[in-house]
Amino acid sequence: MNARDDHAPSAASRPQLIADTALRLLAERGMRGLTHRAVDETAGLPQGSTSNLARTRAALLEAAVGRLAEREAAVLTPDELPRPQRDRPSGAEAGAGPGAGAASGAAAGGAEVPALAEALSLALHRYLTHHRELLLARYELALEATRRPLLREVYDRAGRAFREPVVAMLAAAGSAAPERHALSVVAWCDGVLFSCTAGQFHAAVPTRAALRTSCAELLAGMLPGAGASRGGTGVAGE
Repeated sequence: MNARDDHAPSAASRPQLIADTALRLLAERGMRGLTHRAVDETAGLPQGSTSNLARTRAALLEAAVGRLAEREAAVLTPDELPRPQRDRPSGAEAGAGPGAGAASGAAAGGAEVPALAEALSLALHRYLTHHRELLLARYELALEATRRPLLREVYDRAGRAFREPVVAMLAAAGSAAPERHALSVVAWCDGVLFSCTAGQFHAAVPTRAALRTSCAELLAGMLPGAGASRGGTGVAGE
């Protein structure tokens, strides 16, 4: 993304331009390369523009975290997320015996794993192919947040917006421990993104099909009746 523009930004677009430029600098130069002057120069703004909006370095970092959350939320739209099966009957409603509740949960897990795996693999593949800059900026901000308690609060608050939907989706799919399972899913996703961006597997991006298969295998150990859904997931490139 080239933040420089031949036209002077409007007052409404300037905060976004400054935050986007901060993310770009974090990805390209690291934390030491992010300064108010560097943002002004890279964005093509008059000197002092960034300081007028974010007077301190802490304020600039918080603006970057907020913009990062906005851009990451757009990687996968709400319409692309799987919707829970709202009309699923309980065991009692189906007139079945004592094991019907578990059987219903098993059916739910098996039915919803492909949709969950599809959504998560799509998000991972988009990050790795089109949003590497966001990932690098996020890693810089995450490390800095370990040293700045106020930034930690902002970073964690933004992270909840992504963790909570995962918990809800796993609960709807029949997870017996959605909070614990969400930790495993989010940690796995974070691990894949880091490994394929800055770790041992950075040289090549996994195919979307391979990511989907791995995700389905992970979910199969969490959701009742999901094991059967593992069959038929290929690893051919897309």
